[in-house]
Parts: sequence; structure tokens; C-alpha cells
Amino acid sequence: MNKTDFVGRVNELAILDDLWNSPGAQLLILYGRRRIGKTRLLTHWLEQRPKRAIYWVAEPSSALHQLRSFSQTIYNFSHPESPAPKDFAYSDWEQAFDEVARLAREDRLALFIDEVTYLIEVDLSIVGTLQKVWDHTLKQTQIMLALSGSQRGLMETELISHKAPLYGRANAHIELPPLPFGAINKFFPNYDRLNLVRIYGIFGGVPAYWERLNRDASVVENIQSQLLTPNTLMQDEPRLLLQDFISDTHNYVGILQGIAQGEHTQKELSLYTGLSQGHISKYLSVLRNTGFVERRVPVTEESKKSRRGRYFITDPYLRFHYRFLSTLQTNLALGNPSQAMHQIEENFPEFLEKNTWAELCREWLIGASQTGEFETPLEDVGSAWRKGKADIDVVGLNQAKKRIVLGVCRWQEKPIGGAPLRDLLEQTAFFVPRAGKWRVDYLGFSINGWTTEAKMLAQDVLTSDAGKSNWQAADVKLLSLEDVTEDLVRWMPTATH
Repeated sequence: MNKTDFVGRVNELAILDDLWNSPGAQLLILYGRRRIGKTRLLTHWLEQRPKRAIYWVAEPSSALHQLRSFSQTIYNFSHPESPAPKDFAYSDWEQAFDEVARLAREDRLALFIDEVTYLIEVDLSIVGTLQKVWDHTLKQTQIMLALSGSQRGLMETELISHKAPLYGRANAHIELPPLPFGAINKFFPNYDRLNLVRIYGIFGGVPAYWERLNRDASVVENIQSQLLTPNTLMQDEPRLLLQDFISDTHNYVGILQGIAQGEHTQKELSLYTGLSQGHISKYLSVLRNTGFVERRVPVTEESKKSRRGRYFITDPYLRFHYRFLSTLQTNLALGNPSQAMHQIEENFPEFLEKNTWAELCREWLIGASQTGEFETPLEDVGSAWRKGKADIDVVGLNQAKKRIVLGVCRWQEKPIGGAPLRDLLEQTAFFVPRAGKWRVDYLGFSINGWTTEAKMLAQDVLTSDAGKSNWQAADVKLLSLEDVTEDLVRWMPTATH
């Protein structure tokens, strides 16, 4: 398998097929962070399903250059035997779209405008023009129009929100997510499950990052060549990702470093950065709009406005970069990559346990609920915490059926004993909602399995009523890394056509 082979995106390809096969004009809004695979999705769909189609990508250039480039693309499609002169351009965007409407009047035509945010940035009126042409002309044609962009905030504000000119006109919106863990084994067939999780913990589900790696090299070798070698593309990636949203990144970087180091509340971040909580709140609001930071509340809280909210970096590479690489710049500048690698290896297991492993375990619970392999479907899955009490790594809830799932995640080289399960049992009363009688399912996730002691304790949990008030144990499952990853791969959507 080549690194450039297309992987996953079964649901998104199905949406494109449905739009193409539906009668009349169809409009798709597609957005997602840089390098997530938007362009590859659109071009792959065109390559695999030959159609009458026009693909045009905007560039960060002047309004006139944009119009000229688009005009020539349209003209050349219409006149394949006589390409447009180099200076050719329609008089304005309305005339250009009128020509598109003429081409799609009788025959199905797909028009994909990629990186449309570059176009909007230099000419905001283009959205209003497109809305006018859509309502008066394009809507009566056989066009399938896709508008794709990377700047989440701009896409939502100008194309999706209820105040946007095109509001209500799109037949489908796709916010393209990272590829799930279940897809990564197809990129790295020689890696065992442990190393797949390690790679996923650094680079996440961004296929463009996977393609930069050497699948025949070890994880350590890929870290050394891609992240610790001077002037590699990945070292500059955080700046490029943030510059789409933020002009002066200094304070934002300080906040991201704080979150990556384990400071998750506004108060903690204020102490870490020296910024006032008012400024922290403002910066966090911007970071949340980028999609790279999210605010989480305990799943057991009734209100999403809970004062126990914590902030987390959602992008694995940004999380890894600000946890390790940004703090190791002196070592790297002095030409000491081995010392930097030693610090990464020493702290990497704890990093994976708190972040990637816990996330994959929560994904497992979601998948088990959705596929019916978990007895009670769950309404919400996340984590939970209370002041002065231990965090619960994995929590699932079904309020209607009074069912709660509590899980613990461990990333250690040896099988885990009974201590984490005992801690979980001791914390149960603090996290089970007070109203009603509840049944509690316990989950233990350990990359190298569980000891005989832990398994015996799991059996005892189901027969003991000590310390219980409004709840009782329903089930205990102890899972290993192989169990979790095998299911995540098995649950990956597969093409049916």
C-alpha cells in the first residue's frame, strides 16, 4: 500500500454520491482544519467516479487574480479546444457564475471551489453575489456545488450561520474530522497495536502527517527525523495552523503550553502565564473558535455551564508539540536531539495515559454503545471530576434508564493489579447522581491486561453490597489494548459500493 492511497471517509463519499444522484441543484459546505484531507476527499471522489466536473482552488492573492483564475478555468472547461488567453476574465463574479449556470442548465455538472476562504478574505461580497446567483439562476440548474475551506470561524460565520447570505440553502454540511484510529493500521501495516497508538498519540488522525512518516522506520526513528531534526516541516506546523486565526500568537502559545503541561482551568492558566483571568477567558474564547481547544465539563453535571469546566487541546500534534517540543528548543538549537529524545521517552507513557489512551477508551465505549455490544445505549460519554476527588477517566450515562459507566485507564508495561479498581469503587458514590436508583458498570482499560488479583476483585464487586446507597454494580469488564484497538478497527465503516 502506498502512502498516497486513499483511506476511510466512507460516510463522506456516500454524501457526495447522494448529492450527485439527487435531482436539481445541490450545495455542499465542507470545512475542516488544514491538512485534514478536504482536497483529497474531493479529488478522490472525482477520480473514482468519472463525471462532468470542474475543480478550482483559490489562492491567497488579489481579487482580480482570483476572478481571472476562476474565469479561465470555467472558459477552458467550456472550450477545451481553444484555451482562454492569459489575460482573459469575465467582467465580474456574477457573469462567471452565470456561465457556470449555462453549463449546468441541462446536464449534471459538479463544481468544487476549494479553499474558498481565501476568496472570501479578499472579497467578502462574493458570498452575497453567490447567494444572488444561486437564488435566481443556479437553483434552476443541474449544478452540484461544493464550497470547501480551512478557516472554521470564517466558514461558519460567512456560509453556515443564520446571518450568512447562504443560510438555509446548503443541502449538506460536512465538518471533516480527523481519521479515526481504526484507519491508521492501513497506513502502517508493519506496526503492532502498541506502536500504532504511539504514532496516533503524536500525529493524531491527520493523513497528511502520516504521509510524511517512514512506515518502515520505528516510532523513535520517525520522531527523530520528523520532529527533532532542524528545519523540518512539522516544527513550523503549529505556527501555520494558528496564523489562520491569530495574528499575534505569543499569549496564545503560552496558554497552549500551559494546557499541555496539565493546567486546565482559567485560574491555573492565569498563574502559569501571568495573565489576568479576564485575558485568559478572552484568549480561550478565540482558541475554542479555532477548534484546537475545547471546554469540557463533567459528564455527570446537569448543566454545561458548570463551574468545573476544564480546557483541553483537541489536536494531538499541537498537544505533543506544546508538551514536549516547545520546551526542548534549547536542546535542539544546541544540537542535542538525543537529550530531547530521552526526555520524550521518559514522559511519553504518562502523556499517552492522560490523553490518547483515555480518548481511545472513551471512543471504545461510544462504539460499544452504538453497535449494541454494550447492554444499555448511552446518551453521553466523557469523563468526570470533583474538587478534591480523583478524576474518572471514562464515564457514560443513560439518565432515562439510570445506568452509569465508570472506567479507569492505565498505560503501564506490566499487567495492572486491583488498586485502580478499588479506587474506582471508593469514588463511585461521589459520581453517581443522587436522584433515583442506579446500576453501575465498571470498565478497566490496561494496555497489558490485568493480574489475577484484579480479575478476582472484579468478580467480588458484583457480589458485594458494602457501602452502597442508591446504586449497585451491574457489570465489570477488564480490557487490554488488543481488545480496544481490535474493536476500533472492526467498527470502522466500510464501503458498500
